[in-house]
Amino acid sequence: MSSLPERTDVLVIGGGVIGTSIACQLAEAGVDTVLLERGALGSGSSGTTAGVLRAYFPGNSLISGLAVQSLAVYQDFAARTGIDLGLSRIGFLVLFTEEHQVAEFWRTQAQQRAAGVQVELVTPAEATRFNPLVDERAIVAAAWSPQAYTCDPAAIVRGYAAAARAAGAILRTETPVTGIDPDGQVHTAAGSIRAGAVVCAAGPWAGTVAATAGVQLPVTTYPVDMLLTDSPAALPVLPMTLDPSGLRIRGWGERILVGMGRPAPDESRAAWLQRVSRQLGATYPALAGGRLDLGWSGDLDVSPDGMAFLGRVPDRPFLYAAGFSGQGLCQAPAAGAIIRDLVLDKEGNRHDRLGVQRIHPGIGSLR
Repeated sequence: MSSLPERTDVLVIGGGVIGTSIACQLAEAGVDTVLLERGALGSGSSGTTAGVLRAYFPGNSLISGLAVQSLAVYQDFAARTGIDLGLSRIGFLVLFTEEHQVAEFWRTQAQQRAAGVQVELVTPAEATRFNPLVDERAIVAAAWSPQAYTCDPAAIVRGYAAAARAAGAILRTETPVTGIDPDGQVHTAAGSIRAGAVVCAAGPWAGTVAATAGVQLPVTTYPVDMLLTDSPAALPVLPMTLDPSGLRIRGWGERILVGMGRPAPDESRAAWLQRVSRQLGATYPALAGGRLDLGWSGDLDVSPDGMAFLGRVPDRPFLYAAGFSGQGLCQAPAAGAIIRDLVLDKEGNRHDRLGVQRIHPGIGSLR
């Protein structure tokens, strides 16, 4: 591997969907950009995903707005980068088992629609037409949004990486960061590089990376398992479906993908699998008693309230994009644009951008 350049305008740490989106958009804006990734591109939380791009995030129209903006970018991604994401519409179904959940839907529907989300309340019978596995007797209603697509997450990383390189960015893999000085000098085993600004987009390692720069970024690592179970019969394309317990499923070839976190600290894996199995059977009786196989495992970067940290530290050349809580795939294009505009503003250019305080309360107080 060739040595690092002596300096760069911006150094991005992290080569997942967020980091490559940032590097691409900075480079295309004419900013001298270097990206460092501790492993292979896309090897972190970008690979720990159900592979669904969606617009509707119940209870959070800010995230929905970023997802709507991002979805528009993804739909033009192949034309822009030459990389086909394999987008296929499946829709998103959110099940409600209590009337207060329906009341919350009505309370927030106007905000969601203002953010560009297409979503409507449907009856239990209509929900079963979207997903025949749903037991309509177990729900009181559901929310349906057609704006959800399966995709290839690795293709997103490849596309952004290729576009970043074409715009002049330098991307280095297998190059973990070992230290960050207050003046922007970044140290690695391959050498040191001085950056006018450093962007932390390191996913599950974001808190650790920020700490090397003396910044307290309250991002924790949350491990998840994705499971697979057999389909009881040939089914139409299943939408991504979420129930109030946090259980989510979608079709995965001839099988069904199941997600519900990982065992609690005091819970054995066998007990957790039993809990997932019970919930699966309660929501989808046709899946009761089915075998659950491990699909893949990984780690997510999680913020205290599920909102990503997007912003910059006022007194040093350090920016951050982390804590996406499993939703980074759906927000990467918009997040990259926000960080790009923060960098350009820092360099004295004027841009109309989404304010940092609207991304995460209290973000300006990070030190």
